[in-house]
Amino acid sequence: MAGKKIYIVAGEASGDLHGSNVMRELYRMDPDLDIRFWGGDAMQAEGGTMAKHIRDLAFMGFVEVLMNIRTIFRNIRYCKEDIQQFNPDVILFIDYPGFNLRMAKWAHEQGYKVHFYISPSVWAWKQNRVYTIKENVDVLHAILPFEQEFFRKFDYEVNFVGHPLLDAIERFEETGNLKFEEETTDQRQIIALLPGSRKQEISKKLPLMLEAAKAFPDYRILIAGAPNLPASFYGQFMDPAVKAELFFGKTYAILEHATGALVTSGTATLETALFGVPEVVCYVGSPISFAIAKRVVNVKYIALVNLILDKPAVTELIQNDCTPERMVAELRKVLPGGTEHDRLMADYAYLKKILGEGGASRKVAQSLLKTI
Repeated sequence: MAGKKIYIVAGEASGDLHGSNVMRELYRMDPDLDIRFWGGDAMQAEGGTMAKHIRDLAFMGFVEVLMNIRTIFRNIRYCKEDIQQFNPDVILFIDYPGFNLRMAKWAHEQGYKVHFYISPSVWAWKQNRVYTIKENVDVLHAILPFEQEFFRKFDYEVNFVGHPLLDAIERFEETGNLKFEEETTDQRQIIALLPGSRKQEISKKLPLMLEAAKAFPDYRILIAGAPNLPASFYGQFMDPAVKAELFFGKTYAILEHATGALVTSGTATLETALFGVPEVVCYVGSPISFAIAKRVVNVKYIALVNLILDKPAVTELIQNDCTPERMVAELRKVLPGGTEHDRLMADYAYLKKILGEGGASRKVAQSLLKTI
């Protein structure tokens, strides 16, 4: 199998994490693979050749995408040219559906074998994308327990691999990353702020989170910084009244030691739950993007925890409800001793049960090699 080539496209921080775990498994199974990828520092650390860094790719929201449309089209053109030049045996697209579904359609038309890891949220909106997936994706690796049944309604069998976060967290626990107590004599309990990985969402939510943090002077306030952004970007939001500490690339280390968290909607809501940290989920988008989303998104919840459990297990503070005052009130309820703490811990336990065992990265890697 020596000399076989795999092209991987990940477009944001979570895709970089999951892509790195798949790459690790691939190299474990076949060290001679030639892997070229779009990704970040985590994937780069595994080897292979980077074609594009995720720092050039992360745009979110309807308005923000329109503002960056020229860059996006330039990236699409470059991706096509780069794939053709590399001529891989199989392509793995990881999440990032706005970009990757378009690329998957093109790749299929060019005759490449196409795998897609982490299904687009077609059960939430744009259900017509199911037909695009069915037509252009040879193997869809699904990570949520209800996705198998959803796609069966469209006569499409997916490869349910379980959630990759189980692998990522297990690997973190095995390697025993940074322990915060080794870095400081400050033994106070920790409240984690996870404001997201994109500039737009951080600039909207971090100031609100820091304002809420003023109500918790007896806690250390730790901000999980996105590795694709400089410390100077966060500096403009820092408040002298809150002695918040900023750490990059240490989200799991922060969560391992946190007592509570304010979390931006997205993958981080599930990560926080799997670490057993009481959380409040925060979402603020641009008014136009939010108005459009309300009309086209067909889900009851925005937090992955709630979507998987099909109940409001964690509190969601959305748009106008996302105020520092509400953050403080809701976080107090779920912190140890709060009225909702025990109930939330029971919901977390059930969440882990239905997500099943890990091994998603290994299963995806095995499927890719089987295709080759």
